[in-house]
Amino acid sequence: MSEFDTNISSAFDPFAEANAEDSGAGAKDYVHIRVQQRNGRKSLTTVQGLKKEFSYSKILKDLKKEFCCNGTVVQDPELGQVIQLQGDQRKNVSTFLVQAGIVKKDNIKIHGF
Repeated sequence: MSEFDTNISSAFDPFAEANAEDSGAGAKDYVHIRVQQRNGRKSLTTVQGLKKEFSYSKILKDLKKEFCCNGTVVQDPELGQVIQLQGDQRKNVSTFLVQAGIVKKDNIKIHGF
């Protein structure tokens, strides 16, 4: 029984790297682009993690005009300001943010499906 206990304590932790990345000191500031499923084929794209120095309303206005979709800026207590767009606009938003010089390509994380 004691052999079993020693094996458990020295077991490999698969989440060690993820927890180390989440620690505040050396963590990168990523922009997260997610898609959420609504009703049937309807979906919603959210953009979070943009720097606070940017004007979210101006970015939203350009995104809406560029992709012919509606959107809004939502204030979340945990995440801060989040941009929401109608439809699956993940690839479009990521290329727009890189071309506009708002975010580097390495700092974008695309989530969903």
